[in-house]
Amino acid sequence: CTSHQTHRFCFRDDIFELDMNRNIVVPPKTPNLRQSACTPLWYVVYKERPSAVCVIHTHSMHAQMATLLDPTEKAKSLKITHLEMLKGVGNHAYDDVLEVPIIDNRPSEDQLADQLREAVRSYPKCNAVLVRRHGLYAWGDSWEQAKTQCESFDYLFQSAVQMKSMGIDCARIPTVGTYRVSDEDETMPSPPTKRAKTDDAAAGFNASQGIENGADLLSNAVPILPRDAKILLLDIEGCTTSISFVHSVLFPYAREHLGSFLQSSVNATEKEELLEALSKEVREVSNGEEVNQDIVSLVHFLMDRDVKSATLKMLQGKIWKAGYASGELKAHVYDDIPPTLQWMRQNGVKCYIYSSGSIGAQKLLFGHTEAAGNLLDFFEGHFDIPTAGPKKEADSYTKIAKSMGVAINEIVFVSDLTAELEAASSAGMKYAIQSIRPGNAPIGEKSFPSVHSLLQLCGK
Repeated sequence: CTSHQTHRFCFRDDIFELDMNRNIVVPPKTPNLRQSACTPLWYVVYKERPSAVCVIHTHSMHAQMATLLDPTEKAKSLKITHLEMLKGVGNHAYDDVLEVPIIDNRPSEDQLADQLREAVRSYPKCNAVLVRRHGLYAWGDSWEQAKTQCESFDYLFQSAVQMKSMGIDCARIPTVGTYRVSDEDETMPSPPTKRAKTDDAAAGFNASQGIENGADLLSNAVPILPRDAKILLLDIEGCTTSISFVHSVLFPYAREHLGSFLQSSVNATEKEELLEALSKEVREVSNGEEVNQDIVSLVHFLMDRDVKSATLKMLQGKIWKAGYASGELKAHVYDDIPPTLQWMRQNGVKCYIYSSGSIGAQKLLFGHTEAAGNLLDFFEGHFDIPTAGPKKEADSYTKIAKSMGVAINEIVFVSDLTAELEAASSAGMKYAIQSIRPGNAPIGEKSFPSVHSLLQLCGK
């Protein structure tokens, strides 16, 4: 159990030897090593399957793609039947149905333990578990068996993905082309000149609905840019940038530095103007609640209730500007954002930002990203509450389209919030796309096409 890079792995020097209670029996000779994040998962398998002596974890592309064969990404398992390599995974013959459980990925491997335990218990015949968008855990009664079974699973997953591309459901029992006792006295039927739809074909993903896969292509109608549109309007929180960065880094930073900023950077006249503007905004949302009439108390009141206040956003932006300038703040963007922006620029797609945060704050964020430095040159423009209006009102999107000088149905808008997408859609926007990111709020019943990466929008 070690996190050492495998290509530099030395068996005698780099291994932690642990007992079944995870106590270190023999530490590694190489200094400064730590146990693998997968260690809790090894123990899940060893305790649930006492005969297992070796567990292998891979990031196989075939395993990862197999978890995405269901376009809804809700499938709890992958079923495969009538493939010769089923004999290599243990407990299965050629004509058995292999059912491999699929669990959802988490930010780190150790957080998968509960899901893995449930999957191992629920699928006692299977010697592997798939992790959606991640990889595979497979095991055996010896390291040789674990290796063989892992390779066999990988072969089957590759077969399943390629069969899907041919319109063949890997879970469906073939009606011809495989031996049956009842076939002995029957002559081989002539091949049809054109594949016909069969009424008895099971419908949907993995033999749960029809074998025809045309519906899959329509089930998540995500636009491709520049083919379908040449204007991309992006939200920030939960779309380009993690919600945790905004709520766990930016907001606490503004709150912590508010007093010192007011003292060092705001003159008496500006303070009076701030107090007047903040008081007005608090009165509009306080429902008569008593709030101390000083800037700090009013700001805290609005922040505690996550009020989309233009004055608050402006003040926060100024505090963040000082933080970025000093180097205390570095902005987060998801790994897919820089290549997406590069693709859009190379292919003539104009990108804009629309956020409740002030335009100044938007530019500070994209001008100081930790991963890619200054990304501002990739954007044609920015919109916020003062320039466009509240994001949950349809008129705001009409105003944005007018400002761009285009018809509203020419814009693709991506946001994590259903209410914003509903407003954009009601304004006449053809493509309103939901951003699904780790840490985003649950969206409930899905009502808009969704993407887990903005790279899903890139194509011709």
